[in-house]
Amino acid sequence: MTGLLLRLAGPLQSWGERSAFSAVRDTAPFPTRSGLTGILAAAEGLPRGASLQRYAELEFTVRIDRPGVLLTDFHTVGGGFPPRRTAATSGGKNKGDAVITRRHYLADAVFVVAVTGPDQRIDEIAAALHQPHWAPYLGRRSCVPDEPFVLRPSVADPVAELLHHVPLSRPHTDERRGWTRPQETDTVPIEFLWERPRPTGQDAVLLTSQDHPVTFAPHQRAHSKRHLYKTVEHLPAALLHHGNHTVHERLIDYATHPAADAAPRERTA
Repeated sequence: MTGLLLRLAGPLQSWGERSAFSAVRDTAPFPTRSGLTGILAAAEGLPRGASLQRYAELEFTVRIDRPGVLLTDFHTVGGGFPPRRTAATSGGKNKGDAVITRRHYLADAVFVVAVTGPDQRIDEIAAALHQPHWAPYLGRRSCVPDEPFVLRPSVADPVAELLHHVPLSRPHTDERRGWTRPQETDTVPIEFLWERPRPTGQDAVLLTSQDHPVTFAPHQRAHSKRHLYKTVEHLPAALLHHGNHTVHERLIDYATHPAADAAPRERTA
C-alpha cells in the first residue's frame, strides 16, 4: 500500500452532499468521498454509468489547512426568455420560467488529501492525473484548482507526509483577520478527517456523511452513508514558517524536490 498527495485549493470549491437538483445546492465543509472519487474517475476517463468498484480499496485522509468561508450565490437560468427557450425538464419540455437556485461554495479553502491504496492502483491514478482524460475540478466545473494540484504522485506513507512534511497554508490569507504567527517552538493545531479510527486511540468526533458513491449514472445517481473521525493534530510549527519564501514556493519545492523534504532552496540571483 502506497499513496499520493493532492492539494485542493482555489478561489471557490463546492462539495455537494444532499441537494442534487434542488433549489438550494449545499456544500459539505470538506471534500466528500463522492467528490474525490469523481476527480479520480474523471482523470481516468471512466464513463458515468461504470462500476466504481476500482475505487473501493482507496482510503482518503483529509488535512484541513484552511476551512474557507461559506459563500452563497443567487443563481438564475432562463430569466427573460420566452417559454421555449427556458430550462429543459426531464420530460423533454421546458419549465417556462426562470430557474432560481442558491448555490453554496467554500471560498479560499485549502485541503490536502492523502490517497492510500494498492501500489498498482496508485500508479494508474497518478498516471491519469498527469494526463487527465477530463480536467479535475473542485466539486463543480467552474471551480478550477490552484497549482500545485498533485503534490506527490507516489509516497510510501502519505499520512506521515501530512503530519510531518507537507507545508501548511496559513489559516487566513490576511493577518489582519486575526491570525497570529506562532512561535518557532510551538505546534499548530490542525483538523484532520479519517475514514477509520486513529490507532493512537485519541479522542475523535464521529461524523456521518451521505457521500459514499454507489453509482454516478446520470439518472440513477446514488450514495450511501459512511463514518468519519475528526481529530485535532498538533503539527510542527516549522511547516507554517516560510521565512523569506511564500507558501507557494515551499509547495513547489516540496512537489518538485522530494529528497529535500519541502526544505526551500535558497534563491539565486
